[in-house]
Amino acid sequence: MLLVTGQSGAQSDASDDPVLQGTLSVRDSEGEKNPVPDVSITVADGADSIGATVSGEDGTFEIPVPLNGAEERVVAVTLEEDTLPNGVNLRNPDRNPLQITVRAQSGGRAVFGLDDEAVENTYAADTGVTMRRVLQLSAEGIKLGLILALAAMGLSLVFGTTGLVNFAHGEMITWGALVAFFFNAYGLAGIFGFLAGGLPLIGTGGNLVFAAIAALIIAFLTGMAMDRFIFRRLRRRGIGLTSQLVITIGLSMAIRYSFLYVFRGDPRSFKDWAVQKGVDIGPITLAPKDLWTIGISLVVLIAAGLMLQRTRIGKAMRAVADNRDLAASSGIDVERVIILVWGYGAVLAALSGILFGLGESVRWDMGFRLLLMVFAGVTLGGLGTAFGALVGSLVVGIFIQVSTLFISPELKSVGALLILVLILVARPQGILGQKERIG
Repeated sequence: MLLVTGQSGAQSDASDDPVLQGTLSVRDSEGEKNPVPDVSITVADGADSIGATVSGEDGTFEIPVPLNGAEERVVAVTLEEDTLPNGVNLRNPDRNPLQITVRAQSGGRAVFGLDDEAVENTYAADTGVTMRRVLQLSAEGIKLGLILALAAMGLSLVFGTTGLVNFAHGEMITWGALVAFFFNAYGLAGIFGFLAGGLPLIGTGGNLVFAAIAALIIAFLTGMAMDRFIFRRLRRRGIGLTSQLVITIGLSMAIRYSFLYVFRGDPRSFKDWAVQKGVDIGPITLAPKDLWTIGISLVVLIAAGLMLQRTRIGKAMRAVADNRDLAASSGIDVERVIILVWGYGAVLAALSGILFGLGESVRWDMGFRLLLMVFAGVTLGGLGTAFGALVGSLVVGIFIQVSTLFISPELKSVGALLILVLILVARPQGILGQKERIG
């Protein structure tokens, strides 16, 4: 097993340019880390080659990256796999090259995962699949499943109370990540250009925790605005659910390409916790931010479940989902419940986008790429059931990650759709869905 840890992005003594750094190491059979020297690393920005180097005897490498007057620059860092020692392989070949943001003040750090084939074979079963690899991918699948569950629960709540399948839900995932990124990178002063002071969100950049809180507040208001100014009016005019669904598809495309126009297509990384040293938990290695992602997701999902079960607004949401007319006759303000559901759903989607961007990168189309898996989780668990969305998303997340043991990582989403089809053939209402009489 391996770990590659990034070093601090200090300035090079030989150059005023910020330095992109990293350390290559691999674990032996006794768990000790050994440096991996003489491995070629190249850095480029599109067709513009920036530099190349080889890792030293201690496994470290450094490449100065000119910013050309900018505050940061996104570069592609490639590890030349044919220069790795025999028996040492990239853990995730599909993540080579890495997209790294190099900043003027902090430089950049690159992390490549490496595995020692001889060590892996020590634990290999007859199938050639190692137990450590299965456990590692299962842990990553749980993390992905919990992130999907946040978005899926929000989508399921909207469907349960309105009957609408919202294809624009993916853009709420992207919106949360993009807003958090800009608060994190630039702060209020950088965004609006005229504010200054000592508050956490004001200045050249804000702490990601405060940036995330600001993004969630904005997402809540955005979700309520979508219902207030678009879908409430459609409901009052008697527009059918099929027509509303088509409108959400158009809205999704309009918002998504607006993101591309405004924020451009470059992948971006949060300023805080971009690269961290892995923590060994038995045979599993996870970065601290991955553990925080799992913990935050669990806390929020449990809190959402308790809200639905114990609070007045939660009971009102369930009542509207069960029978809107009966809920209205019981004195429940149905429109107020629905607009709050849209707000809460947007918050859950935005949080999933922030947590996904923390582990991967922030992109203009990240929500669209996650939407298929979110739909799979909702459908698998049972449409309209919040807890079903959680169970279905966990199944999808784990299956997606573990399936890369047997199929190419580029095809891993196909595996999730296959398990969706198989379960729905056996149980059409989903895992926790209820049978309904037709006609």
